[in-house]
Amino acid sequence: MTDPISDYLTRIRNAQQAGHRLVEIPASTMKKRITEILYEHGYILKYKFDDTADKQGVIKIALKYDGTTKAPVIKDLKRISTPGLRQYKGTTELPRVLSGLGIAIISTSKGVMTEKEARSKGIGGEVLCEIF
Repeated sequence: MTDPISDYLTRIRNAQQAGHRLVEIPASTMKKRITEILYEHGYILKYKFDDTADKQGVIKIALKYDGTTKAPVIKDLKRISTPGLRQYKGTTELPRVLSGLGIAIISTSKGVMTEKEARSKGIGGEVLCEIF
């Protein structure tokens, strides 16, 4: 697999389209941090990191749906920086997703965080994805 972050986003997108409540994704440090960010901002119901016999492990994510319409809470997951075309932005160039209603996940020298956190700390980085 050449792009594990894209695979992560695609698995979540496909599970939501199929109406699944739970999705399992192979774990990595960056995927774990992205999962924590999604949970902190209310895009997923809950998550669990399971260690398997191999060192990689699995992330189990319980997807969140609207109670009345049964529509997924995550409307769109978009990969911005790809292995073929990396997107690095400075502090002043960080994207605002839907005028602040969504989040962009940034990989910085201080770790993986949202664009709001990166802007407040005054650091830029690679724009991984946008979620709203």
